[in-house]
Amino acid sequence: MTIEAVVFDIGNVLIEWDPERFYDARLGVAARQRLFAEVPLHDMNLGLDRGDPFRSAVYDLAAQHPEWAEEIRHWHDSWLEFAHRDIPQSVRLLRALRQKGVPVLALSNFGIGTFELAVEAYPFLSEFDQAYISGHLGCIKPEPEIYARLEQGAGLPVDRLLFVDDRPENIDAATARGWQGHLFTTPEDWAARLIEAGLLSEQDAQ
Repeated sequence: MTIEAVVFDIGNVLIEWDPERFYDARLGVAARQRLFAEVPLHDMNLGLDRGDPFRSAVYDLAAQHPEWAEEIRHWHDSWLEFAHRDIPQSVRLLRALRQKGVPVLALSNFGIGTFELAVEAYPFLSEFDQAYISGHLGCIKPEPEIYARLEQGAGLPVDRLLFVDDRPENIDAATARGWQGHLFTTPEDWAARLIEAGLLSEQDAQ
């Protein structure tokens, strides 16, 4: 089936995002495990992905857990250290697709404030033809609504969309709607999938 647009997740596909690594380096593994067991940091982050205000959500949680307050506030104050580098070959693939005239879309769970930080740090995140960011939409993957919003905006048959994401549940939700999917493990495997689909040549995908 001919692919008419490629849809990228962002976190751990185009940029690394690993808060545990940040806290491991700061606290050590055992203390980080206690922090994540005692404080609902990932639940808070899901709220950010749905559009909760960045600073107040983090600082309110810190106020509820004074024993961990300083560490919790790092989720806001040091956020770019959680997303501390890009994945260069994935970025090259994005740009190679655009050079070939293939529409490239983003579909990502990302807060409003955190996405603003990421775009400033990684300008290639402004290069998508369309970007569907959960914080702005008020819904997250793998909920059906966010996929429907992209389908409506793209205006393409769902089986002409190729979606790459690092989380199996997000791929499963897309393929259940008829999208084509690729579970991201390495940039090399993703490059091979794009070559297989006839979107890039081996030279393009280097």
